[in-house]
Amino acid sequence: MENFVLYNPVKLHFGKGTLKGLQDAASGLGRRALLVYGRGSAQANGSFWQTIEGLRAAGIKIYEYGGIRANPVVEDVDNAAAIGRRKHVDMIVAVGGGSVIDTAKMISVTIPVEHSAWEFMEGQKKPRSAIPVIAVLTLAATGSEMNQYAVIQNDQLQKKIGYGNKLLYPRHSFLDPEFTLTVPRSQTAFGIADAIAHCLEAWFGDGEATLSDRITISIIREVMKNGPLLLDNLKDYDLRARIMYAATAALNGITMPGRKSGDWGVHDIGHCLSVKYDIAHGASLSIAYIAWLKLHKDRIPERIHQLGTALFSAESVSDTIYKIEYFFKVIGCPVHLSQLDIHPDEAEKKELFDIMKKNMVDGLVHKLNDEDYKFIIDQML
Repeated sequence: MENFVLYNPVKLHFGKGTLKGLQDAASGLGRRALLVYGRGSAQANGSFWQTIEGLRAAGIKIYEYGGIRANPVVEDVDNAAAIGRRKHVDMIVAVGGGSVIDTAKMISVTIPVEHSAWEFMEGQKKPRSAIPVIAVLTLAATGSEMNQYAVIQNDQLQKKIGYGNKLLYPRHSFLDPEFTLTVPRSQTAFGIADAIAHCLEAWFGDGEATLSDRITISIIREVMKNGPLLLDNLKDYDLRARIMYAATAALNGITMPGRKSGDWGVHDIGHCLSVKYDIAHGASLSIAYIAWLKLHKDRIPERIHQLGTALFSAESVSDTIYKIEYFFKVIGCPVHLSQLDIHPDEAEKKELFDIMKKNMVDGLVHKLNDEDYKFIIDQML
């Protein structure tokens, strides 16, 4: 078991009606807010209007930046940061899912500087300060509401990469499961796959950490038990709450103590699918994970079988992979690109390969080479 420091400064407000606490939280941070949101769902579920009400009650001036994409792009970060810089905002309020929160995080470190956020993403520059972020979560999936990470896409460079820095932790995150009651079935399922994928990245990481393993397995079990029930009853508040908390726990740090690192190779693969096809993040992961597991069936059989034994009492490595694939199918997540009506020819496969090369797709633990890329692409078709 490795030495570790467990640190998470996010104040999480969870449950029905918790957004009523926004007024106090925001008034303690400043007087001018940049409100960041997506393309309509926040208005439909009421979170946008409740956020406006809370900020106005605190006497806070509001500036808006909307239209954040499901796969967030650096242009929106830079454009919003320019507004924040010009208006001298002293807080950012993100209303939406992980894409909106990730965008807000990168805006927070870009406002104090004059260069593009992409220079942070690629490690050319390091942020020294950040504007405080408040997150109002409307989609259970990425866990961004309680961690220090953000993922941003650069369409011009055909790159989608993650970035982590302790400055990116939100100050407050408000999680009211009622705001997820209007999330459609497909997006709910993709969020379930996303949460499971985060746990698997920890499970296939480096380092022996038995208690972290048990926590990881418990989160996956919680999601696998309640996910299908929720998909049959999308208006069930209690099931929405269970999935929302599980998705947060899947990437807030509690699956990692005692490990050297997670792997994150599958996320690298999924990001390339998003760059090429603009696939929803969770859907890219359900496709990529099955291909990755098949690649590693003979490389790390014991670890894969341990997973299957803990989750399903699986009889073998192949049985483990089959049952994970079956679960994704049951909840309506794709495990092949063809299920999304994507049928790459040889030229398109070569382009996807080149994107994987350009993004230097690799695991931190389980390394990938060119032949692995080709195998994975074939398995994803």
